[in-house]
Amino acid sequence: MDKPPDMTDPASGLFKARNRGNWIRLRTLVLLRWWAIVGQASALIIADRVYHLNLEMGLCFLVIGVSVASNLVAGFVFAENKRLSEQDTFLVVLFDMLQLGLLLYLTGGMHNPFTILIVGPVTVSASALSGRSTAFLGMMAIVIVTLLMQFYLPLRTEEGFVLRVPDVFRFGSWVAIVIAVLFLGVYSRWIVQEMRAMSDALQATQMALAREQKLTDLGGVVAAAAHELGTPLATIKLTSAEL
Repeated sequence: MDKPPDMTDPASGLFKARNRGNWIRLRTLVLLRWWAIVGQASALIIADRVYHLNLEMGLCFLVIGVSVASNLVAGFVFAENKRLSEQDTFLVVLFDMLQLGLLLYLTGGMHNPFTILIVGPVTVSASALSGRSTAFLGMMAIVIVTLLMQFYLPLRTEEGFVLRVPDVFRFGSWVAIVIAVLFLGVYSRWIVQEMRAMSDALQATQMALAREQKLTDLGGVVAAAAHELGTPLATIKLTSAEL
């Protein structure tokens, strides 16, 4: 039979359980999504009311409505303190990335300056998920911005003029986003790994100190018991030697 894992061993139980990713609360991701929804809706309203851009407002708010519906379902169906697994967190981040990509498609593609926000889900993944999940989401972000270079609904004014960014700046934005995805993903991953390594070392030190303290206390008890037992035995030995 396999030996059960020792939960005080830094290489087993406690640390392996944490590495499975079951430590992100659903409420945290829901709150982040609410902030994103407010920002997206505000940007659309300002573009329509202030800059008078001719956008597909119905489709845009339909895409935002999907995120609102998913947040409401998550809030009413699941408990606030629910912890998400690695797969659940990956699916939530992937959904947010696809939702943002579709919204960018409806609002000018790479001509939209908010395209840089596609880096956000990759950074979240690098901080919370495994390297494999982060690599997949990074590739998805690069694929999305590459598709947005060719496929998008143009930005039009009320007069019908198409707002376009020069191709050289559009290509520069694509290169900048690709570099940001790679650099921020790797950088965030390294920082989080360093922090986890320091946390693991601290917990291992605390466990070793607690174990040493228990051994010290046990040694004191054993010494006291040996003293109590040794005193009458020494007296008996001395008396028997005199006799």
